[in-house]
Amino acid sequence: MKTRLINFKNGWLLLGLTAIALVAVAEEFNQPKRYGMVLGVKEDKIDEYKELHADVWPEVLEMIKECNIQNYSIFLRKLPDGKHYLFSYFEYTGDDFAGDMAKMAADPTTQKWWDVCEPLQVPFEDRAEGEWWTAMEEVFHLD
Repeated sequence: MKTRLINFKNGWLLLGLTAIALVAVAEEFNQPKRYGMVLGVKEDKIDEYKELHADVWPEVLEMIKECNIQNYSIFLRKLPDGKHYLFSYFEYTGDDFAGDMAKMAADPTTQKWWDVCEPLQVPFEDRAEGEWWTAMEEVFHLD
């Protein structure tokens, strides 16, 4: 109720609040969307997986960038269940994630890269249809 009692002299307060709202919306849209994904890796293929990713094909790296992905990392961890898992994190800066992922999937060099990597990996049985890596829910973030 107090906001209704404010005197909007010449509309400056209203304009100021509108500008603040527009800046907040613009910042939200300019922020990259963060993705975390998880996937198993075969224990006897870990060294091969590391070797491949120590020297990723330049065309694959370029396609990742063309598809608006930045700040991309993959981590490896053996969990108490005795299995090894890969955790990937990346930020998406585009405005058509599905379109960019379709572009990447259609790229012949990326398809060849996946053909080399996928036999080393173990996807989760409960992954969503069409997923290889299983998407994770972000539960906390601090800039």
